[in-house]
Amino acid sequence: MLIETIESFPDTTIMLTNGRKYVVKESEEQVYAMITSLYKTIGLAGMQHAGGNEDEE
Repeated sequence: MLIETIESFPDTTIMLTNGRKYVVKESEEQVYAMITSLYKTIGLAGMQHAGGNEDEE
């Protein structure tokens, strides 16, 4: 399962790619910070697509 969207209206709602929604008490900014921290911990932060963007010259 991957996160598709994170929205605040006013509750922070996380929508997953499988269609499930979770309402959390943390702010949208806190959720993004936790995701970024997780990605850094597991080595995904800062990774770029190996093939690059097809539109780049």
